Amino acid sequence: MTLAQSALQAEEAFATCSGWEARARLLMQWSERLEPLDDSERTDAHRIHGCESRVWLAATQRDGRLHFRADSEARLLRGLLALLLVRVEGLSSKELLNLDLDDWFARLGLQKQLSPSRSNGLNAVLQRMRELAQTT
Repeated sequence: MTLAQSALQAEEAFATCSGWEARARLLMQWSERLEPLDDSERTDAHRIHGCESRVWLAATQRDGRLHFRADSEARLLRGLLALLLVRVEGLSSKELLNLDLDDWFARLGLQKQLSPSRSNGLNAVLQRMRELAQTT
């Protein structure tokens, strides 16, 4: 599975971090990359259940592929969502179904810092992405 340019940039950026504090700072910077959701998208229909913090996911289809946008009230989670979005951008439905989320965050050096609840929340987001990909 090939990585989009933005995912390669994420790997390069996180590879230069020497420890958790540097990764946390970079994660906060990545949180600023999320495209804001409209109030009409911050509804229960777009909300991901299974996350401790409130998370919303919106999907649009362009050029035969799904494109996702997400948001959360928690800044650290916003950074993790931004990294998830760059990883899934441009994937086909089949590639999305086969995505190993743990491997992606391990490649970024973030897997050990993900609490079980945060990891479960990110997996809930990925599961919703997969559901959306199968229905379109």
